[in-house]
Amino acid sequence: MNAKTTTPEEQSSKNSFCAVPAMPERKFSEDVNANRLGLIRLIEKKWVNGTVLHYYFFDQEGDGEQVFFNDGSTELRTWQGSDAEKEVVRQAFKVWKDVGIGLEFKEVGSRDEAEVRIGFMKGNGAWSYLGRDILTIGADKRTMNFGWDITRSGEIDTVIHEIGHTLGFPHEHQNPNAGIVWNEEAVYEALAQPPNLWPRERTYHNIIKKINPDTVQGSNWDPDSVMHYPFGPGMIESPEAYQGGLSPAGGLSARDKTWVRTFYPPLDDDKPLELVPFKSVPLSIAEGQQQNLIFKPKVTREYQLQTFGLSDTVMVLFEEVNGELKYRAGDDDSGEAYNANIKMKLIKGHTYIVRTRLFYSHRAGETAVMVW
Repeated sequence: MNAKTTTPEEQSSKNSFCAVPAMPERKFSEDVNANRLGLIRLIEKKWVNGTVLHYYFFDQEGDGEQVFFNDGSTELRTWQGSDAEKEVVRQAFKVWKDVGIGLEFKEVGSRDEAEVRIGFMKGNGAWSYLGRDILTIGADKRTMNFGWDITRSGEIDTVIHEIGHTLGFPHEHQNPNAGIVWNEEAVYEALAQPPNLWPRERTYHNIIKKINPDTVQGSNWDPDSVMHYPFGPGMIESPEAYQGGLSPAGGLSARDKTWVRTFYPPLDDDKPLELVPFKSVPLSIAEGQQQNLIFKPKVTREYQLQTFGLSDTVMVLFEEVNGELKYRAGDDDSGEAYNANIKMKLIKGHTYIVRTRLFYSHRAGETAVMVW
């Protein structure tokens, strides 16, 4: 793939914007009603709480991308970053963790161990795939990039923003509840200039287009969200107060913190219920919430874990290895006519954690998990 790039100097402006890569929208059958669909859309990009997201910085000499210029010349632009840039990313992960969320972030030295793979290809913009979409990206590909100097003052907000996408949060300025009326031609013209050099379709996808109302957290617009772009004068026609421009306050807003804790509450007080073979455990949770279960096999053999009931869930199995939970398997039945199901060999004396998040239930209290 030939990357669309600018020069590193062109992307030195504070108004270099993030571009979320476009992904095909998931299709659902006609028998998935609007309420069920809305709940699935709100949660489907989010991780099960308690997930350890492993991140990796590209570090090999050959890690990079060939750029082709109009004069016929080419240049290999590296994905490697400086130690100072990596430290800014580490600090940005800490900003999210310090809110008190249940997710964990761990740096690893191998791309094969990482869900989040970070490059620093200059001129290629700042971007990240959205939430669990990163699981569809091959191990030799970036899931996040920083295309300009993120060591400058204030640029940590760029990194916090991209990590927010990885956690499953969309752009706040595309919130349909914002009521923003754009001066569309002014927006297209501004983004077509350096440092962004965006074609109209990229500007539409990342700014003009309203995101699906079902994916929005809450009913209010937050102009101070770290997931909101700043905009210069003349780009917004309404609300009138922002005709002269809009600049978020910087850092995580109060609403950012509330919503990340809503989807990823702290696990400090969480005591998983125990799974026993052939005994179902009801999921006594509301839509959007999660039940954590623990299973300690007494015999080494193949086991089957399954949800029961007319519901939409995502179920993920972790194994405790040297004090850390390692992902082993997962299944998402949301919008489908079957129940989440995991079948695999489990080892006597080992400890397994089963995390099940409920998207939607046809009847409260009629969803359960069983192992046999």
